[in-house]
Amino acid sequence: MMRAHAARAAVLWLGWAMACYPAVKRTLESADFSRLRSVGEVAVSPDGARVAYTVIYRDSPGRPYSRLWIRDLKTGASIGLGSAEEPSGGPEWSPDGQWLAYEGRVGEKSGVALVRPDGSGIRFVAIIQSTNSRMPETGKRLAWSPDARQIAFLSALPGPETDDASGDPMVITRYLYRPDAGDGINPFSDNRRLHIFVADLASGQVRQLTNGPFHDHSIDWSPQGDEILFVSNREPDPDRFFNNDIFALKVGGGLRRLTATESSEYRPRWSPDGRSIVFQATRRGITYLDAVMEDMHIWTMDAFGKNVREPGAGIDNRQGEPLWNPEGTFIYFTLQERGSVHLYRLPAAGGSPELLVGGAGSVESWSVAKGGTLAYSFAGTSDLAELYLKSPQRPANALTALNADVLQDKLLGEVESFTFVSHDHAYEVEAFLTKPVMREPNSVHPLIVSIHGGPHGQQGPAFQFHNQVYAGRGWATLMVNYRGSTGYGQKFADAIFGDQHGTESQDVLYGTSSALRRYLWLDRDRLGVEGVSYGGVICAWIITQTGLFKAAVSTAGITNPVTYNYRTNNNQYVHMAYGLQPHQQNLMDRLWQSSPLRYIAGARTPILLMHGENDSDVPIAETEQLYIALKDVGVETVMVRYPREGHGIREVRHAVDSIDRSIQWFESHFPANKN
Repeated sequence: MMRAHAARAAVLWLGWAMACYPAVKRTLESADFSRLRSVGEVAVSPDGARVAYTVIYRDSPGRPYSRLWIRDLKTGASIGLGSAEEPSGGPEWSPDGQWLAYEGRVGEKSGVALVRPDGSGIRFVAIIQSTNSRMPETGKRLAWSPDARQIAFLSALPGPETDDASGDPMVITRYLYRPDAGDGINPFSDNRRLHIFVADLASGQVRQLTNGPFHDHSIDWSPQGDEILFVSNREPDPDRFFNNDIFALKVGGGLRRLTATESSEYRPRWSPDGRSIVFQATRRGITYLDAVMEDMHIWTMDAFGKNVREPGAGIDNRQGEPLWNPEGTFIYFTLQERGSVHLYRLPAAGGSPELLVGGAGSVESWSVAKGGTLAYSFAGTSDLAELYLKSPQRPANALTALNADVLQDKLLGEVESFTFVSHDHAYEVEAFLTKPVMREPNSVHPLIVSIHGGPHGQQGPAFQFHNQVYAGRGWATLMVNYRGSTGYGQKFADAIFGDQHGTESQDVLYGTSSALRRYLWLDRDRLGVEGVSYGGVICAWIITQTGLFKAAVSTAGITNPVTYNYRTNNNQYVHMAYGLQPHQQNLMDRLWQSSPLRYIAGARTPILLMHGENDSDVPIAETEQLYIALKDVGVETVMVRYPREGHGIREVRHAVDSIDRSIQWFESHFPANKN
C-alpha cells in the first residue's frame, strides 16, 4: 500500500514538474536536415484570393524535391499536389484566375499540367523534354496567352551534334561539351537546345515556334496576345561568346530583335499595357554564364526596343529579377545588401526606391496581386524560407511554419556582424559570426572559418543549417564577405579583377584575427577552415601560406587555375576575371602563381577533400591533383568522392554525411576540450 501511494505521488510530482518547467531544449544535429522543409516558388492569384507555392522536401535520401501547394487566403486551407514520385513546380496563374499551370508529373507523363484553384480537374497538357546543357540564368518557363486559351512553354530538342556525340566512338565538336554543373550523372552534354512551343487548350494541338542551334528561354506573352518575349544568344558560335539578347516572337510567324548589345540581357517582362518591357542587364562586353563580376541592374525599354533607361541607376548593388505590379505603376525587384537580400519597388514613371521587405535574411521569391497584396518567401535567422503575406492595410504575416516541429525545441546560435579594415587599408570588410549555444562565462570555443564560393556571392544572417549544427556542438562559425563579394557595390565586386586568391585570402585571415580580438572566448588553439567551390580554393591556398589552422575541409575547390580553365564548363570565367585568355600575354604564368599547387611544399595543415564524382564546373581532377600533391609532401589528407553529384553536394544522404565527416575531421585534429 505504501509503495502504491509512493508511486502515485511520484507520478503526480512528475506531472506537476512537466507542467511547471518547459521542455529541455536540444541542439541541431546533422540528421535533422532530412526533416527540414522550405518554401520555394511563390505565385499569388490575379484576384489575390489564393497563393500557389512550392515546398522543398528533404525526407528521402536522394535529392530534394518540390511539391506544389495552393492556399486559400480567406479560409487558410491548403491543398497539396504531387508527391516524391510526382514532383511539381513552376506555378503560373491564368490571366482570369480559373486555372493554375505548372510543371509536373501526371501518371506516366511529365510536362505541363493544369489544375483548378480548388485542386480539382488536374489535366495534362504537353510533354516537356529537359536538357542538361550549360545554361545561363533564365526566367519564366511557362506563359499564358492573355485570353487564357493557350500556354507557351519550353522544351528541348536534339541539336546537330547529338548523333555524333552520342555514338561509338563519341565525336565532340562543341566548345561547351560538358553538362550543367548540377547534373551529377552524365559526364557530357546531351546537346539539346531549349525552344518555344505553344499548346492550344481546346484542341490539344502543340506547335513549335522556334528552332536552331541555340537556346530560347525566359518567355512572357504580350498583353495584346500577338507576341512572346524571349531571350536567346544568337551569336555565330554561342558556346564561345556569351551574349544574351531579347527578341519578340510573332505568334503567327516572324521575329523582332529588340536588343543588339555586346553585353547580356535577362528575364524580360511586358508591362500590363504592353507598351514597355523591363529586364535585367549587364553593360560589359566580356561576361559569362555564371557568377558574373558585374552587378546586374534593372532596365526598361519601349515595345520597339527604344528609349532604354535604367530606373534604378542610383542603386549600386546587384538587382534581382524584375516584375511589374498588375497596375503597371511599380517595378518590383530584390537587392543584395550587406549579406541580406531585400525586396524593393521603383515607381515605373521614375522616382526613389521603396523598401518593402527588409530585415536580417533573404527574400527568395515573391509575387504581387492587384491592390498591392504581396506574397513572398523569406529566410530569417532562425529558419529556412517560409511563406509570408503582406498588404498595404496589414503588416507581414507568416502563413507557414513548416519546421515548427523540428526547431521549436532547438537552441540556435545568435548571428552577429562586424566590420574590419582590410590588410591593405583599401576596404571595409564585413563578417558574420554564428555564436555557439550554451556558452558559459569562462568557457572557450573552437572557431570554424567558412568561406563562400562564387567568388561573386555573399554570406549573411539567413539561417545556415551547417553553421547551426556547429553551434550546437559549442563551435563558432565565421563567414567573411571578402573583396569580390556582392552586396557591397560594384567597386568591391571588381576588387579581384586580374588578381585572385591572394587578396581575398588576406581578407579572410584578417577577418579571423579581428574575430579573435573581439571575441576573447574563441579558442586560438582550435581553429578550423572550410570552403566550397571558390571558397575551397581559398581554403587550399590558405593552408599553403599559414599554419594558423589545426584542420581544413575543402569541397569542390580549384587547385590549379590552368588545368581548371581547360576542363571546366565555365571556360569563359578566366577571360572575364582577368580580361585575357590564358594563352595571352603572361596570364598562364600568373594563373600558376595563384595556384595552391604552386606552393604545396608549404602546406602542413591536415585537410579533408570532398568532391562530386561528376562535377563539370570544377572537375574532380582538381581535387585529385591536390590529394596526390599533399601525399607527396607528407600532409595528412583524405579524399571523399560522392557518386551522382555534380558541383556541390545535393543528395540528402550526402549532405548529412559531409557534415558528419567535417565534424569528425575537426574534432580529431583539435586538442582536448579546455572547458
